[in-house]
Amino acid sequence: MYPVLLLGLLLAAAAPASAHAVLRAADPADGTVLRTAPRYVTLRFSESVGLPAGSFRVYDPGNHRVRTTPADHAPGHSDTVRVALPARLAPGTYTVAWRVVSADSHPVSGALTFSVGERTAAPHAPPPAPAEDPATTALHTLARHLAYLSLALLLGTAAFVAYCRPPTAARLRAPALAAAGTLLAATAADYLLRAPYEQGTSPASALTASALAHTATTRPGLLLLARTGLLLLVAAGTALLRRRRVRLPRRTTLAAGAVLAVALSLTWPASGHAAAGIQVPVALVSATLHLLAMAAWLGGLAALLWTLRHVPAPDGLPASVPARFSRLATASVTVLVLTGTYQSWRGLGSWQALTGTTYGRTLLAKLAAVAALLLAAACSRSWTTRLTKESTATPHPRALRRSVLAEAAVATVVLALTTLLTGTVPGRAATEPPQAAASPATGIPTASVTTLPFDTGAPGGHGRVQITLDPGRVGANSVQAVVYGPDGGLSAVPELRVTLTLPARRVGPLDTRVTDRGGYWATDAFTLPLPGTWTLKATVRVSELDQVTVSAPVRVGR
Repeated sequence: MYPVLLLGLLLAAAAPASAHAVLRAADPADGTVLRTAPRYVTLRFSESVGLPAGSFRVYDPGNHRVRTTPADHAPGHSDTVRVALPARLAPGTYTVAWRVVSADSHPVSGALTFSVGERTAAPHAPPPAPAEDPATTALHTLARHLAYLSLALLLGTAAFVAYCRPPTAARLRAPALAAAGTLLAATAADYLLRAPYEQGTSPASALTASALAHTATTRPGLLLLARTGLLLLVAAGTALLRRRRVRLPRRTTLAAGAVLAVALSLTWPASGHAAAGIQVPVALVSATLHLLAMAAWLGGLAALLWTLRHVPAPDGLPASVPARFSRLATASVTVLVLTGTYQSWRGLGSWQALTGTTYGRTLLAKLAAVAALLLAAACSRSWTTRLTKESTATPHPRALRRSVLAEAAVATVVLALTTLLTGTVPGRAATEPPQAAASPATGIPTASVTTLPFDTGAPGGHGRVQITLDPGRVGANSVQAVVYGPDGGLSAVPELRVTLTLPARRVGPLDTRVTDRGGYWATDAFTLPLPGTWTLKATVRVSELDQVTVSAPVRVGR
């Protein structure tokens, strides 16, 4: 059974990681030259995005900021952002710098250029985007990780007391209160740091009225307020019941605790990637169950270890307590496997990303830690089974304590790797084709981007291929090509051939020899010998029998 659980946990490991938004399309496209000035700059991302203050900045050919209306979402499309431009724009190259917040609450930024009439011969380098403030990033990351850990300890302790029924339940009140207090403090810190984190400013700007008001209008901010309200409501209710010495029936207490646990856990996926993309209701349920199962297993493990440390002598701990926890842990791991498999299907990138990206290598390290964790859990389960058969009480609590301590130590490593994954760009995003590199001569991107729709006539055999020539001038160029399927997502095709022909000079076709890079096709060395209007052709094969060739003109400068 353990190999199956191990595979499931590998898949599950990718699920909670942050899936940062990726720029899918821009209008005007990066590096294009337009005859007339556009009315809007529109960006479409891979998921819904939020707009922090000053999220869009447009600079003219003289490096002066252009006055624009505040950026907003396109009507009915939370993944599409646009900013209106002035009615008249002077000829030359314009730079658009943007910074948005992904659905998983992480900010992402970038820049693109477009030209009106002609490219500026020697524009100044645009002002750099606001850099990430290291203090803000570190404090925000610490607050999120403490909240995640304290939730696991709080809910895991509650589940352990409710299901395993230890005779020393009163001793678990102190760690439970400490976890609740830490969760409340971490949530408050997360709320205060939201605006500086989104805007890349220092922690000193956290207490300004504008920052606090802005956070209250965002989805992550509202969910943090809801989490704070739930914790304060429970604290007030518990204090009131204790003051009046009211003892609720066990079933009522369990039902209220279950509702609270679900509501608290839901505040995490509702502000994460589960809230965007396909099958959002199913994804929210899956992510919430995933978090609850993790808390029951790892938080309950910490509660069991605390109980073993304070077991009264000489009676020892009843064998029914670790036996019940063993069943609770098995059920939790089963839920982790099922929910993790679904979330991996929904959002995990290609298997090639396991070894080709930082995210994948971190995931492999977590796999090794999970294998060690399951081995330690197997030892604890063996001890529990033996003790249950031998007696009703644990005659050797030290041996079981050492086994559980080893399991808890490895679980700490697993949690550390999990939190590290939350700050790493996932393999799916990491295998996106790179953005156009900056031209050494101008300091701004000047790549040529061409999108070619195709249709083989076969069912599902249509889509589009986006081809980037960088820098799009005579000489050495790199070529990147991405194939999108009928649903707009990345499509893996067995073969793609890209050629260029210059009819006016009877040159070509020149084969770019792009190769599959795991999610996109590219070559780093292709030479364009002459300027002029070239014919770009792409032959896309979608199956053994179905392929099509499409073409478009491409202007290549000197």
